[in-house]
Amino acid sequence: MALFDLSLDKLRAYRSKSTEPEDFDAFWSGTLEEARRHDLDARFEPVDTGLTTVEVFDVTFAGFGGHLVKAWLILPAGASEPLPLVVEFVGYGGGRGLPHEHLLWASTGRAHFVMDTRGQGSAWGGGGGTEDPVGSGPAFPGYMTRGIDAPENYYYRRVFTDAVRAVEAARSHPLADASRTVVTGGSQGGGITIAVGGLVPDLAGVAPDVPFLCDFPRATTLTDRNPYREIGNFLKTHRGRAADVRRTLSYFDGVHFAARGTAPALFSAALEDQTCPPSTVFAAFNAWAHEDKTIEVYDFNDHEGGGPYQEAAQLRWMRDRV
Repeated sequence: MALFDLSLDKLRAYRSKSTEPEDFDAFWSGTLEEARRHDLDARFEPVDTGLTTVEVFDVTFAGFGGHLVKAWLILPAGASEPLPLVVEFVGYGGGRGLPHEHLLWASTGRAHFVMDTRGQGSAWGGGGGTEDPVGSGPAFPGYMTRGIDAPENYYYRRVFTDAVRAVEAARSHPLADASRTVVTGGSQGGGITIAVGGLVPDLAGVAPDVPFLCDFPRATTLTDRNPYREIGNFLKTHRGRAADVRRTLSYFDGVHFAARGTAPALFSAALEDQTCPPSTVFAAFNAWAHEDKTIEVYDFNDHEGGGPYQEAAQLRWMRDRV
């Protein structure tokens, strides 16, 4: 599909109309305080993968509700001093996969921590292994409407909390330099990255690619592609629930997390992206609070975005920061 959203000059000036809840900060500080009542209990078990240039650890830690969350920690072989740390979150439907799927960042001499996404990991890649033990009311197939009746019950409350705890778990390893931590991810992973960037105050950098979970009021009415369309399909059946759904989603909108961003940021957007329309990405980018921010724009790409070109941009950007 050719260009369907705003022109680039209008994208650079675009501001979301998403309404921030008055108790946004209280909601998230309370959520994280509750999660931290559980011992983080981060465990790192060495894994023999047959790889010789990296060392791999099978990680478990306590996320939201003390629930078990899985991850990989991948280190350059023979590392003996604390390393810059890259914490990565994965795209919609995927899981942490297999260790050999994640060799880029360890190859640069950094520690690489890849969080599994609870309840996902069965749509692509090497799979996942983290359950989501929390049920929900009626929901449209997928994850976007699970617990959407109230912010306290919403699925992404658990995921975003897991992600903050993932940073804490990764930083607890003796070979991770907590002061040089960057978070990154694409699509859903990009949306999680933005949330973490707004919730963790001392990051060295934030690098979301074609991020999902941003500017819900526009996204849910502009594109008919999943996953955003899951919300529309839910409301198509549950007539009259739109106001309640909008209220819930406002607590999870990347635009509001971006307004609290305290680290340098590298975003990316694709102008033909119907999954995460460019205006929704620019909504978060334009709201990002830290003045050191850059966005790479891919004119003729859909949701694949910059792919290896964006990885190259990240390599250059990260070299100056961690």
